[in-house]
Amino acid sequence: MMDDAALAAHLAETAGRILLAVRDSGIFSAKALGKVGDQVANQFLVHALREARPNDGLLSEEMKCDGSRLDSARVWIIDPLDGTREYGEGRSDWAVHVALAVDGAATIGAVALPGLGLTFCSGSPPPLASANVPPKMLVSRTRPSAQAIAVAEAMGATLVAMGSAGAKAMAVVRGEADIYLHTGGQYEWDNCAPVAVAQAAGLHVSRADGSPLCYNCTNPYLPDLLICRPELAEEVLGQYAALSTPKS
Repeated sequence: MMDDAALAAHLAETAGRILLAVRDSGIFSAKALGKVGDQVANQFLVHALREARPNDGLLSEEMKCDGSRLDSARVWIIDPLDGTREYGEGRSDWAVHVALAVDGAATIGAVALPGLGLTFCSGSPPPLASANVPPKMLVSRTRPSAQAIAVAEAMGATLVAMGSAGAKAMAVVRGEADIYLHTGGQYEWDNCAPVAVAQAAGLHVSRADGSPLCYNCTNPYLPDLLICRPELAEEVLGQYAALSTPKS
């Protein structure tokens, strides 16, 4: 039987191949493609996890939660297609997230970037790359956060626009960027797998105020996130705190 990390990586990679096949079929319009991809990838992941780990809880973006997961110490948290818009547009900055939270902590995670042919797993994280000078900060290509932009300006960082949360987080893991600060609202499935991979790779992970990220909560909404190189964490958190403090 596969261990949890190997299972997460295998499922994320397989779901990615399914999504590529759906997109390459040429049957669906760009508008319909995202919905179809979400449904197909979700069906695969849900059935596979229930077969492989029948005693664990499960939370998916594409499945109504019945609350049973709250009684489980081990909960799989999945986003079958992170970056639906990018997927439908034929871009490469979309992802598949498969994570396992244990006692509320992001413990195991795999993020597949099928458009790039890459899968990252907490069980075998890549070595930390060299820092960029000046640092590069990732922001949403469609909804860049005003606070993230302000922090970047204060630090003299270069902004890099990108699609899905998983793609942005893995860009930091890969060394293409140094900071991913998100303050526009997310859910547990948006960042549990990326956080597990990022922390295994030696990066700093936290809420935007520096507090820990907690998973398998009754309300899966997670307003903000910081993934960055460890040597930049204090400065990013300090700049964010200064921006968030009401001026007297």
